[in-house]
Amino acid sequence: MPTAANAPSSSANAASIFRRSRSLCLRTTAAPRSVFTPTAAAAVVKRAISCKATLTTDVSRLSTPEAVESKEVEAAVKIGARIRVKAPVKVFHVAKAPGLDLCGMEGVIRQYVGFYKGKRVSANLPYKIEFLLPVEGNEKPIKFFAHLREDDFEVL
Repeated sequence: MPTAANAPSSSANAASIFRRSRSLCLRTTAAPRSVFTPTAAAAVVKRAISCKATLTTDVSRLSTPEAVESKEVEAAVKIGARIRVKAPVKVFHVAKAPGLDLCGMEGVIRQYVGFYKGKRVSANLPYKIEFLLPVEGNEKPIKFFAHLREDDFEVL
């Protein structure tokens, strides 16, 4: 049984734990293998090319200024016109009438949101229309807006 006198010191144990064998030192001095293989380098180049292509895409050249201007003029003529909804469209954002069906209701076109700062944007429902809904118990009708596409309404 080891006693305190003949037990190895803790500093000697620590030194032996952190000692490397000569064979391990020789292995670590060998030239390290390259992390980048030819296929990895090719993948990095492909990513760089695709990123450059994505960053240089210009949406404004896809629509010519003449086409944008003609569409803006067509939409500007309709602003302020009275319309009637002819498609079965339900809206759920009106607090006093949840699940309101707009079919047959009349409203006024207030804005065309298909263009922003002279450029065409991809608005799914580009016409902003104002509706007035009379509610029992209120003397003033409720005013709310809904976005519709051109196929959903007819101009009166």
